[in-house]
Amino acid sequence: MRFKTIVAWFDSNANIAVDNNPEKIEFFRILPFILLHLACFTVFFVGFSATALIIAVMLYALRMFAITGFYHRYFAHKAFKTSRPVQFIFAFLAASSAQRGPLWWASHHRHHHANSDKPDDSHSPVQRGFFWSHVSWFLTNKNFTPKNERVKDLLVYPELKFLDRFDVIAPLFLATSLYLLGVVLENYAPHLHTSGLQLLVWGFVISTIVLYHMTFTVNSLAHVWGKRRFNTSDQSRNNSLIALLTLGEGWHNNHHHFPSAARQGFYWWEIDLTYYGLKILSALGLIWDLRKVPAEVLSNKRIIK
Repeated sequence: MRFKTIVAWFDSNANIAVDNNPEKIEFFRILPFILLHLACFTVFFVGFSATALIIAVMLYALRMFAITGFYHRYFAHKAFKTSRPVQFIFAFLAASSAQRGPLWWASHHRHHHANSDKPDDSHSPVQRGFFWSHVSWFLTNKNFTPKNERVKDLLVYPELKFLDRFDVIAPLFLATSLYLLGVVLENYAPHLHTSGLQLLVWGFVISTIVLYHMTFTVNSLAHVWGKRRFNTSDQSRNNSLIALLTLGEGWHNNHHHFPSAARQGFYWWEIDLTYYGLKILSALGLIWDLRKVPAEVLSNKRIIK
């Protein structure tokens, strides 16, 4: 069994004993997740440089956009259309965040919307508390595999199936690239005061960990902290701080009221950086048919205070 859990580091099709231990968390399978968190402490050995910090922030923003704009609004909700190459490029970028592949991400998110804050919701803080909804749920055996029955429209793309099965490829590619870039800069631009290990730690490890927990807050906090504009069937909330840190995902009550909209900040004062990015991609012709929020939706089921 231990061998199979280690194989699952590289191949998400590995046979995990879901039926016998559905809520068990296999220590050896989640060991990379634990070690990545512990690797943050190596920052005290690799030091700091402005170059490393800038790259870390840029990779946080780019990968957050790939998750929010494509994993979430495109793959999970079909909020716009795009070409097959653009679809794959942004799926690869999102996968480099080490938050699993596009089929896994979209299928579990669709399952969440179908059961939001009900007993069958995989990560409801209303049902099972903060820690479960923030991190425990996706570490369990039963949530390791994608729910393919919910993403039949995406299963027709073999490149997405490959990326989903071998979801370790994208983060390893990014980590290796950052290390090699740091080595090059150390040798040919020493005035930047960086190195391979420094870019690996700041650009991949720290950036990825911050990206993890900012993304996770949408599950764990945006159903308990904030304001409700619409009377949805769940406890989703709008939270401007979470929205700012996650490029617009904190307008969560808006989103649960009309999930298929490309824009989650329904009003001009609700900052939605992901939507602004999508508008730029639309202007460049890379995506199209961004779904708008119908006027009647804005007035339907409003909570009067």
